[in-house]
Amino acid sequence: MKIVELSTLEKTFNQLVETLLIKKAENEYFTVRLSSESSQFTRFNCAKVRQTGCVDDGGIQLTLMANQRSSSRQFPFTGNWDIDWELAYTALQELRDELPLLPIDPYLILPSENNTSREVNTGKLLSPEILVPSILEPVNNLDFTGMYAGGIVIKGYGDSSGQKHWFTTDSFNLDYSLFMASGQAVKGSFAGSEWNENAYLAKINDGKQQLEMLSRPVKELPKGQYKTYFAPAAVADLLAMLSWGAISEADIQQGNSALAALSLQEKQLSPKFTLKENFQSGLVPRFNNLGEIAAPELILIEKGILINSLVNSRTAKEYHKPANGANSSETLRSPEISPGNLAFAEILPSLDTGLYVSNLHYLNWSDRPSGRITGMTRYACFWVENGEIVAPIENLRFDESLYRFWGAENLIDLTNFQEFIPEVGTYESRQLGGSLVPGMLVNDFTYTL
Repeated sequence: MKIVELSTLEKTFNQLVETLLIKKAENEYFTVRLSSESSQFTRFNCAKVRQTGCVDDGGIQLTLMANQRSSSRQFPFTGNWDIDWELAYTALQELRDELPLLPIDPYLILPSENNTSREVNTGKLLSPEILVPSILEPVNNLDFTGMYAGGIVIKGYGDSSGQKHWFTTDSFNLDYSLFMASGQAVKGSFAGSEWNENAYLAKINDGKQQLEMLSRPVKELPKGQYKTYFAPAAVADLLAMLSWGAISEADIQQGNSALAALSLQEKQLSPKFTLKENFQSGLVPRFNNLGEIAAPELILIEKGILINSLVNSRTAKEYHKPANGANSSETLRSPEISPGNLAFAEILPSLDTGLYVSNLHYLNWSDRPSGRITGMTRYACFWVENGEIVAPIENLRFDESLYRFWGAENLIDLTNFQEFIPEVGTYESRQLGGSLVPGMLVNDFTYTL
């Protein structure tokens, strides 16, 4: 997307908000949320381009509030004022007709702040001319499968109290797998706002080494407890479970949270474990669905103790808690687990004998009140003996509590380096952000099948 097109979109969005301010009735409140992108998508299979193209898309969600009731409409956003205002005005009239038919919402939050922000993050992405050779040349002798998604993503917000936010970011993610003829694979991801050729080559070379180890005879392991090293991608999978009924204040108040015991100080995690929301990377906007701006950093768990949960204004109103800029679902948006002291060269010697787990999948709560998570190992996972990788393993199912693997007794250490694990979803639009996490070494992790 060109700069002139960006300016046109922003100008039209501002005009839309300002016109709604004029057209709204005295007792009406509204919010306007924009999601737009100009993205290049390229799908690869067997180290060849299978599908490629560009997507220019945009949508508006208009929410109207009056008399303690609210309702929303979604419609396309083109940047063409005549088209966009006609769609917005039609939506406004439909919402006005609908609101009197709806029940009263006792915890409805009306726009009342006066925040404004404008954040434009520019990057250095691969141009369409060199995108394919830059990705495929290092893997031309491999069965490389995956998808590249990159370009500009825009988020905008405006409301009846005069708040206005504009956020754009250049970003990309490459989600890929390196396959063997046997069907086994090494999975990787590479993401950011600037393409770094050397870093990409290092990722591919690491994948090649894992492919060589995958070619060894597979070792079947009995169920039991094993010392385990979790690579950053696997740590990110475990961390994502906190967004599903754990770190949310509403879930804590309703008794549904996996962190209830931590909240009540009945339990605590290892002093080595610290988790925060960190928005300083510029990959996700700090403003939420009400235009509220989160702090640049928010400590959630510090040295094993719960300091903050995620609290949006609706939860704050219902349970008389201070809000901290959380989104409507009170989920992690830009989480970071602090690093530890385990150096890369010391991972295998420190593991000594046990499992090296690269990826996990099919995660779910098996017993949420006790923080128990179940799932399976996936892709390049190995059995290690005396500090050396011996063989790949058959997939194992695990069932373990976060109070154990992040607890003082079982969390041996976290690595002194972190890796950014991106969100790669593209349902409806490209998802932003990801997790900044280290690897971790854990004692006696429980595998059940």
